[in-house]
Amino acid sequence: MLSLEHLSALLEPSRVAASARVREFSLGGKKFSFNSQPAIMGVVNLSADSWYRESVCLSADSAIQRGRVLAAQGAQIIDVGAESTLAHAARVDDAAQKSKLIPVIKTLHQEKILVSVETYSPAVTRASLAAGANILNLTGIAGSKEIFKLVADHDAAVIICHVAGQNVREVGDFDLSADPIPMLRGFFARQIELAQKCGVEKIFLDPGLGFYYRNLQDSAVRVRHQMNIFLNTFRLRELGFPICHALPHAFDFFGEEVRCAEPFFAVLAALGKTDVFRTHEVPRIQAVLDTLKTF
Repeated sequence: MLSLEHLSALLEPSRVAASARVREFSLGGKKFSFNSQPAIMGVVNLSADSWYRESVCLSADSAIQRGRVLAAQGAQIIDVGAESTLAHAARVDDAAQKSKLIPVIKTLHQEKILVSVETYSPAVTRASLAAGANILNLTGIAGSKEIFKLVADHDAAVIICHVAGQNVREVGDFDLSADPIPMLRGFFARQIELAQKCGVEKIFLDPGLGFYYRNLQDSAVRVRHQMNIFLNTFRLRELGFPICHALPHAFDFFGEEVRCAEPFFAVLAALGKTDVFRTHEVPRIQAVLDTLKTF
């Protein structure tokens, strides 16, 4: 059972990290003040394999409309993706991804809604940035140098996701043998160095809690791991860049109330000083953050 004693034990040896500040920057003319005001990223899934039914949009018109609704509900960024990260999901080639993504990106961009695109493909990255995407949500490390250069050329931002493999569809096991933060810190430090050498300065870091790992299929193990990362997020902020978290779901615990899972995890993520909350449940997360601010 998570307790005050547990929280105290996390904080005590890392008080310096708890006061770390991260870089703040503008995207599409909008200034983000991450150190005082976290941001919300709403999700639009263009893949029929995506499991969160409320976020699945199988036409450009429905995806555009969902993006508008999420923005009106409080999402400062809309994240769109055309290939599910689930292990059993079909692979989607570059041409098919672009045909789904580009009309959505162009329209939301024209309406001055900030757009993030989730992909690990250089070709999809190039087309998405040219269409007006503000952020590349990078779910792989293969080809990252080429992708970082594209991001820099468009003065865009990148979300560097931790992936234990070449991309999110080719991961194996997550190392659960020790404190995960030093491993994550080392991974991100290497990727930050490469991104900055390529000219990228607007960077987010995402520990990748929503990705499929073979040894995280036991629900109790997975949720314990996710809770641990959320509460220790403040230690990653010492790298100097804002932390983005995709909020998970814990089906085995929430069952028919699964839409309450993301708000629950948002509390833990907020306690760990998360800067960007990626969610399918924008109004619920907005309510959680507004309530926490009253304390």
